[in-house]
Amino acid sequence: MTDAAPDAQIDPRLLEVLVCPVTHGPLVYNRSRQELISASAKLAYPIRDGVPLMLPEEARQISEGEA
Repeated sequence: MTDAAPDAQIDPRLLEVLVCPVTHGPLVYNRSRQELISASAKLAYPIRDGVPLMLPEEARQISEGEA
């Protein structure tokens, strides 16, 4: 399994319905890193092969400056 290309897009309709599984708050798409960012949880959920992995154990912790 390979990561999606950095220029891959996520469907805006999908982004409208996805929420952070920890806080149930909004997510921000980081195109260059292929991640969905939850500022309130300080987590970045990876997108692999165009599929967001919305499991807290798959997410990485982010610093205050990344959120």
